Order: sequence, then structure tokens, then C-alpha cells
Amino acid sequence: MKVLQLIDSLEAGGAERVAVNFANALVDEIEGSFLCATRAEGLLQSSIKNEVEYLFLNKQNTLDIKATRRLLRFVNQHQITVIHAHSTSYFLATIIKILKPKLKLVWHDHYGKSEFLDQRSQGILKICSYFFNHVFSVNSKLEAWAKNNLKVKSVSYLPNFAVKNELTSTTNLKGEFGKRIVCLANLRPQKDHLNLLKAFKVVLNEHPDWTLHLVGHDFKDEYSKSVFNYIKDNKLEQNVFVYGSCPDISAILSQCSIGILSSKSEGLPLALLEYGLAGLPVIATHVGDCNLVISERTEGQLIPSENSLEMEKALLDYIYNPEKAKLAGNTFHHKVAHQFSETSTIKTIKAIYQSILV
Repeated sequence: MKVLQLIDSLEAGGAERVAVNFANALVDEIEGSFLCATRAEGLLQSSIKNEVEYLFLNKQNTLDIKATRRLLRFVNQHQITVIHAHSTSYFLATIIKILKPKLKLVWHDHYGKSEFLDQRSQGILKICSYFFNHVFSVNSKLEAWAKNNLKVKSVSYLPNFAVKNELTSTTNLKGEFGKRIVCLANLRPQKDHLNLLKAFKVVLNEHPDWTLHLVGHDFKDEYSKSVFNYIKDNKLEQNVFVYGSCPDISAILSQCSIGILSSKSEGLPLALLEYGLAGLPVIATHVGDCNLVISERTEGQLIPSENSLEMEKALLDYIYNPEKAKLAGNTFHHKVAHQFSETSTIKTIKAIYQSILV
């Protein structure tokens, strides 16, 4: 069994981290583990194990013939038997499958707007799905959508898992230790940083010594501008800090006291699991499969999306009750370590690989 993880980039997003985690975890489990970034490299390249054979295509457009030939050559050279395509890389994977019909193709759906599936474009995806041997969906809504809309017989829900990265700390957070809130999310509209900023602004009226730390890729678009403008217009520059993409996530989380997500829509956010591994008390919105991760009040606080008042209440609850926050963090850590582990997830994907190779 030789498996290639295919992903568009190695920027520090959720799908990208999953692809790298899978490639690394499979090194000791199968005959060969490979990883290909099609369009762009990024911070996660430094996280790839030496034993993983890595390829960067530098794909310039959708129908880049040179990049397609290079990938096909790589697949033939290494006798790859399964391509595990993440997110939008399914199109290139389908072309390779057509050129090499005996190859098995798994698609991993990380779609982050699972609350708005009625708006999802599916034309090309539906055509490509004729060639899929299996689909993994990161939450139950996406699993149901794939079963109802795609032309593939084999679909299953596969929860994400997180791993602690061992990179040396290079990011020193500002603010006072013990009074830092972190939001690990790329600057995308569905992550709804503005809702979080509104809540945090009110929290500062009672706790002006607390700080908020936004870690995630800045796409420098209109949404990004709206976030920075809100911080400036509300004079939050001394309490809210934006860091962009960072490679040393585990080290960053060890410097924080509360982990938070303010999303309008999610799959099953990897950031939530990373908060758990770090032992942070967590606050998240009730979207996607967040309720499967935080299923009890003792594990964290699940609040309605787009509700800054509830977010403000949740933050103040943990700030005023540090022992309660600490207990919630410990409980959540135990759950994530046992129920969202690398071992169980890798066992599941290996079983699927084996079933389609028969």
C-alpha cells in the first residue's frame, strides 16, 4: 500500500494540517507515505517528516498540462496505489485517475461552510465523483450531503485528529501570562472574528488587562480589512494582536488561558482539538460538529453563532471562575486525547484503503 496525500497548499489551514498529519502518521503504518502540494508551499512544509516523500507541483492554472504530467510521472515512479485528495485537489486527482484507471481515489471533504450547503456548487464535483472510490467527510452534515448529491457509493464520516507539533517556540505572545485568549482561525468570513471582537470589547470594560490573540492566515482581502478596521476604530490595538500564520501552534497555545472559536460555519474544526490537546478551557459556537467535541457543559461552553452577548457571558464566566475554567480544560483534554486520537483515525483510514484495494 502506497498512499499519496494531495493538497493545494501547505499554508497553515485545517485541511492542510490534516493532510500533513496523515502523511506523517502513515509513515510507520504502510509501505510508502507521500505528500504533494499542487499550487503553493507554506509554513507546514517544515512539519513534514523526512520519511515522507514530498513533491511540489507549482501548478499555475486548472489545466496545467506540465504539472499534470509531472504528477503522473511521480505516481508511476513510486508505484502509488491510492491518492487521498483533500478539498479542491480532487479535480487534478480525477485527471490522474482517468489516465491511470487502476489507481484508487479517495476524496476528503473539508468544506468549511456546512451550515450553507444549499449554496454549494456541485457541477464539476458531481462529475468527478463518478471516479471516487470513497469519500471521507469531516462532519455528519457533509456525509449526508455526499450520499445525497455525489455519484459515489462509499461515504463515511471521519473526525479530524490533532497532534502536538514539536517545533521550537518562535512566537512570543504579547500581553500578560494567565490573561490571554487565543482564536486559532484563518481570516475568513465564516470564522466571524467581528463577533468575537464585539464580545471582547465589552469584556475589556471589566478586565482591561486581558488580551486577545488572533492566529491564522491573512488573505489581505475585504474581510481582513474589516477586522483590522474594527480593531483600529474601537481603539483595541493595545489588547488585540494579529499574528498571521504561525508554525509553532503548540507553543503558542501553551502561552494562553482560553481558546475560542466564533465561527458562523464549520466542519469539525481542528483548532478545537488543538485547544483540547493544550488543555485549554474552550468556548465555541454551535455549528458543524462542534457539539460532538463539546458534548457536555463540563467539557467547554457551546454558544449560538453570531451572538456576541452569549460570547461575552461565556468569556466572563471563565475569567471570573478560573478553577471552573481549569477543570473544564482538563476534562476536555482527556476527551480529545482519548476520543479524537491519531491511533483510531489512522486505523480507520487504513481499513478503507485496504477495502478499496481488494
